[in-house]
Amino acid sequence: MKLAYRLLIAFILLVAALSAYSYGNANGMFAFIILGVVFEAAFWLRLFPKKAKKSVP
Repeated sequence: MKLAYRLLIAFILLVAALSAYSYGNANGMFAFIILGVVFEAAFWLRLFPKKAKKSVP
């Protein structure tokens, strides 16, 4: 279930980024292009999360 949840969130973020880019380019609104960048960054960070380093005693 965790994998399905992660993929669903990643898909939603990708759709939101593409929508914001599209709307920003069509209307010339720079704020939506910035919003698209934020959603895309969230997509990539969510898709490839950082692994916790194990400490060696």
